[in-house]
Amino acid sequence: MRVAILLLNEGRGSGEVARQHARELTGHGHEIVFIHAANRQSLIGFDNINVDIKDLPLPTHEFLPSGGNSQRAVSTMDAPTAESYLPAYDAALRSAGEIDIVFAHHANLPAVVTHDYAASTGTPYVLFLHGTGIEPRHHGGYADELWKRIERSIREASGLVVTTEYVRDSLVRPIVDVPLDRFLVLPVGIDLDEFHPDAGGNIRVRYDLPDTYVICPGALTELKGPQNVVSASEVYAGRAPTIFIGDGPLRTSLETNLGD
Repeated sequence: MRVAILLLNEGRGSGEVARQHARELTGHGHEIVFIHAANRQSLIGFDNINVDIKDLPLPTHEFLPSGGNSQRAVSTMDAPTAESYLPAYDAALRSAGEIDIVFAHHANLPAVVTHDYAASTGTPYVLFLHGTGIEPRHHGGYADELWKRIERSIREASGLVVTTEYVRDSLVRPIVDVPLDRFLVLPVGIDLDEFHPDAGGNIRVRYDLPDTYVICPGALTELKGPQNVVSASEVYAGRAPTIFIGDGPLRTSLETNLGD
């Protein structure tokens, strides 16, 4: 099958899930087309298509201080602004040629574009509903006109994927009452031996920590924003030390900036 995987941007957690799915599907002989804004064709083995948003700020699912004015959360946009992005995503998806199924991530612009594409082509589609895309609506996010289109895309999807029953039962179904049999709960794969809570021993003893400390887990990439935690730690360092758990291209610069 030729599978189009459509994301808003390259993503962080959800983006890595999408990339893992793409690699797994490729291993089973499927052809993958990977589509999102700011696609730098970094994924080997897939067809990579960039969503050309030109000079518009990069649309995101949540506000990221590290992005400054170069990014903007879709949930905070008025409807005309949000919908001004749709033609670029639609053009990118249609440029992929013949597609057997579309796998779109998040209740956001990709869901709307995928719904409209599927309606015009008869192509089945699946939505992966992540909490960060749904949660803003619980707090008044998304313009009503845009949310109506997002909700319709959820209701009319061939299937819905979530990582946990919590996302399904506490985030999605209270605002979009979709039957349970439409969902597949697909947990993120975790090595339970390597990541068992007791595997690292007593962390306070291991790192000679005081009673109060801060942990920042996650990839050390600019998009994740650990540099913001470094800046914040300068303010609270006298009250608690910080442990960064993870690795990535920012590691060296962050360690330099942290000093002691």
